[in-house]
Amino acid sequence: MSDTDLWGPDGIADAGAGQDRPDLAAERIIAASVMARPALIDELAGEFDPADILADQLRWVWNAVDEIRETLTKGEIRWEAVHRQLQTWRATGYMPVPPMDVSHLSSLYDEAQTSYAGAAYYARQITEAAINRRFLALSHDMNIRGRSAAFDSTADIPAIQDALDDLVRNREASAPKALRDIIGGALERSVTKPNKNDRVPTGFADLDMLLQGGFKPGQLVVVAARPAMGKSTFGLGLARAAAIRHATPTLFESLEMGEEELGDNILAAESRVALHHIKTGSVDDAGVAREARAAQRITDAPLYLNDSAELSLPILRGRVRHMIRTVGLRLVIVDYLQLMDAPKAENRQAEVSKLTRGLKLMAKEFGITLVILAQLNRGPEQRTDKKPLVSDLRESGAIEQDADIVILLHREDAYDKESPRAGEADVIVGKHRAGPTATITTAFQGHYAQFVDMAVS
Repeated sequence: MSDTDLWGPDGIADAGAGQDRPDLAAERIIAASVMARPALIDELAGEFDPADILADQLRWVWNAVDEIRETLTKGEIRWEAVHRQLQTWRATGYMPVPPMDVSHLSSLYDEAQTSYAGAAYYARQITEAAINRRFLALSHDMNIRGRSAAFDSTADIPAIQDALDDLVRNREASAPKALRDIIGGALERSVTKPNKNDRVPTGFADLDMLLQGGFKPGQLVVVAARPAMGKSTFGLGLARAAAIRHATPTLFESLEMGEEELGDNILAAESRVALHHIKTGSVDDAGVAREARAAQRITDAPLYLNDSAELSLPILRGRVRHMIRTVGLRLVIVDYLQLMDAPKAENRQAEVSKLTRGLKLMAKEFGITLVILAQLNRGPEQRTDKKPLVSDLRESGAIEQDADIVILLHREDAYDKESPRAGEADVIVGKHRAGPTATITTAFQGHYAQFVDMAVS
């Protein structure tokens, strides 16, 4: 059978995707349009992938124009030139499918849309059809996985969720914007004070002031300390401030404390009843009354706690996605980074690098604030003043690189019980991508399981 025997009436080989597709007309128009106006290839580049052209012959027409235009400065590319390029590729074996003949190419040219708006319309039709094909393929993959005897819910469900996320990201990909389209928003922000809808308050007045109102959507915040400094208590305090005081939907993922311990700590902090009394069941009548009042205040707070012993990027992504849809999740706190299941890599440093990069992308993609508690190495203990540095972040410099904000916790009385600063804690903002750094002094009330502003201690 010759190459020409393979062609259908439109010049599309029967070995292609078939001629009953409604998007085939759009593919013809796009192939014709780039011949008539090669500059469309660059204009559509940010929003259209020519690989989405399903008909092989039409995709190769696009490829030929893209090749030839490198030697042109302006004007159309005649179908004769496209024909010569296609025949050359076919003769050398570079093009695996039969090309359109010159008669089909010449008639194809008449369908061109030379304006950007017209071509972009048909490009969107092609993209939508390609997404639909990938969606159907994904549903088939899901069916195969579900019927397999080797089905593993912890691996297969996150894999499908990630693939579905990729479909959404492909659909929502945006083209670069000109500065003129962006500067207006900057001018408006310059005279509009942040509010609780675009900031998550931390619960500390000085820290909120430093952060221009609190944490922002899309930020990855790392709170790091040596063991026994109170990083879990600090993280739980951020969750309480957001959810209980400001009704911000918050998820606290604890890989260290169990559900009962989390509940005890929250009750102690909110009722100001000593934690050890709660743990030993020795709260007096006055304390019970304070607990009851606190319980009434906090019962309906949008704070969600999870004490699962296993947490990976796919599991967290699925949980975040679901809670954004169902409760409007805005803040996620993970206690703590080094206990998460990291993606496999050649060494631990590379694993942590992949993990922190994935967390940063998750925060940005979902528009949430993601706070990760982390452990520091032994660097502070080898210095005279014991104060931590950002460089003490354990296992990987990628933690510092990917974080928008790094907060370090330091308490002198953790090293010296007789310190004149007993009961004080330094909240050291060691990195702040969007503003200044500073050290903020707070009060550590371990018996109430909380850090508080010095003014209210």
